[in-house]
Amino acid sequence: MSITRDAEWQGMKKVSEVVAVTLREMMLYARPGMATAQLDEYGAAMLRKFGAVSAPKATYDFPGSTCISLNHEIAHGIPSGNKILSEGDLVNIDVSAELNGYWADNGCSFVLGNDIHHHQKLVNASKRILNKALLHIKAGVRIAEIGRLIENEARKAGFKVIENLTGHGVGKGLHEAPFEIPNFYDRANRGRFSRNSVVAVETFISTRSSFADTMSDGWTLMGDKGGYTAQHEHTIVVTDDRPLILTALNGI
Repeated sequence: MSITRDAEWQGMKKVSEVVAVTLREMMLYARPGMATAQLDEYGAAMLRKFGAVSAPKATYDFPGSTCISLNHEIAHGIPSGNKILSEGDLVNIDVSAELNGYWADNGCSFVLGNDIHHHQKLVNASKRILNKALLHIKAGVRIAEIGRLIENEARKAGFKVIENLTGHGVGKGLHEAPFEIPNFYDRANRGRFSRNSVVAVETFISTRSSFADTMSDGWTLMGDKGGYTAQHEHTIVVTDDRPLILTALNGI
């Protein structure tokens, strides 16, 4: 969407705060021994408290209120009573929601407890690369150039990017134009960022894989060559200078 009036601005700020707070609180609530279904229900209860609706459930009938992916899973992990969090797990939580007709999307990978499996370097790279990419987004910048930046930064850090998972427009729906904000340089993508547009920009930084494959459950995504992937995502408003990061909270 493109923000054209104050009511839209206020609506986007509110729903973005809801998903950001829910994500932060889920990260703080997670602990070893907990099932991902319990963590998801905690997030679902927070969304209900705010009066918000789970976006993946409302849009795609996803079997959970949030997406919780563990270790080798890249994204769209289904919360389950059989998936138990363990010390040192690489965890990704993706929270998206609708509130009063406005939609926002926010995601974060983190290491649960002590980094006994040495995932922190990957997590730090994903977060740093997203922050650097956001600093380069302004009205008129080619979407492909942000993909080039993400890809180059990942390569310099010794990692790869997942090429078939992308950021996207958001605001009046979960997925809007521009429908693809890739993590790599796609010369065929001639689109440019527009002033006042709302987009969700995300990194998918991987140790081995370049593509995500859908597992037999129809939802969970895994890397085509294995390894681990970290994701970070913010909903932003594009300006003529630095973007306004609607889902930014301290610690995420």
